This record gives sequence, C-alpha cells and structure tokens, in this order.
Amino acid sequence: MTQNDNRGGGRVLAPWTVYVPQEDTLLLAQALDREHLPAGATLLDVGTGSGALALAAARRGARVTAVDTTYRAVLTARLNARLARLPLEVLHGDLFAPVTGRRFDLIVSNPPYVPTHRAAPPRHSAAVAWDAGADGRLLLNRICRSAHMQLRPGGVLLMVHSALCGIPSTLAALERSGLRAGVTDRRHIPFGPVLRSRLAWLRHRGLIEAGDEKEELVIIRAERTR
Repeated sequence: MTQNDNRGGGRVLAPWTVYVPQEDTLLLAQALDREHLPAGATLLDVGTGSGALALAAARRGARVTAVDTTYRAVLTARLNARLARLPLEVLHGDLFAPVTGRRFDLIVSNPPYVPTHRAAPPRHSAAVAWDAGADGRLLLNRICRSAHMQLRPGGVLLMVHSALCGIPSTLAALERSGLRAGVTDRRHIPFGPVLRSRLAWLRHRGLIEAGDEKEELVIIRAERTR
C-alpha cells in the first residue's frame, strides 16, 4: 500500500494496482484550484483511481461523484474518503455510464492515455490505469464525444493527457461536440518507467524523436457555452 500526498487532495492510500497520484494528477489539481467552485457545486471525477482529485474538490465544499471501471479503485477511493472524513459518492462503471441522465457543473478526468502495442492491458494489471491503445486515445475519444451531455450549460471539463496522444485531435473532437476548448497548462516532465520501457516502440511509431527525454503534459479546458 502506497501513501502519497498529491498537494491538492491531501494524503491518500493506494495499492500497487491503483494509480498513485503523480505529476499529471498535480497538474490537474492545480487547474481545478483555479476554477470557481462554490459550496454545493456538483463535480464528477471520471477515472478517479485513488480518489485524490475527488477529495480535493470535496474539501472545497463541492458535492462530488467519482467513477472508476475497476472495483479496486472504487474501494480505494471509498477508503480514502472515509479516512479523510469527507462525503464522496463513488460508483463502479464505464466512464459516464453510472451517471447517465445527470448533469454536473464540473468534470475532471485523468484517463489512461499512454500509447501501447497491446490491444488491451491485462485485466488485473496496474496498466489499466495508463495503457490506452495504439494512439493513446482509446478513452480520450469517448470522453470527448460524451462529456457535453453530462455538463450543465456553463459547465466545464478539465482533462489531462500527454501530447503523445495528439492535442489537436482532442480540441477538434471537443469542438465538434459543441464545447469551447483550449489548452490552459503545459508541463514537460522526464519520461517515467512506463514510457522508458517502450521507447523503441514509440520511436518506431514516430511518436517521439531520438534524443527526446521529456514528455509534455497538457490540461485541456472545455466549456459548454449553452
């Protein structure tokens, strides 16, 4: 069991099969901090993992619902909410399916986005938290297509992913769904263990250049204007 302080949602526990808050979590937490979030605002955390982002929002008085596709993440988020003594609705299911018909003021998501040669990660592997198909967009495309249906007018989607996945593709997909989208944050970080383990494949795909040592993370902000 790993303890981690994500500097936004406080200390959380996570078993090795649940995504431990890292640089992308922190970047998204900082973007969340800038959003106007009055007490009682409704927030959805899609792919909550340990629940770190959901807890950060709950600390600000939001009414938070968190969703994850693995039971181990759901149980972890519920445990962290209990330890933090914060109200958190944590649901098991695939992306927006558990909240069909509901609308939120804010949606946050740190979905799997790492390109991989595998069609799908092993079901009980920690890789389900980061592997996302050959272009890294297995879940990103689905979020872009559906997020607008879960937002109230004026609602905002905040999402983090790697530039390896194609920033223009994300912006275009969100615009097609009727959201006004743009990049608000960028951060370059050294390649972590996952990317280092598949550097040769990523270079072969043309996703990184020889000599590249850092990955660019971006925050996408998309607003439903009507």
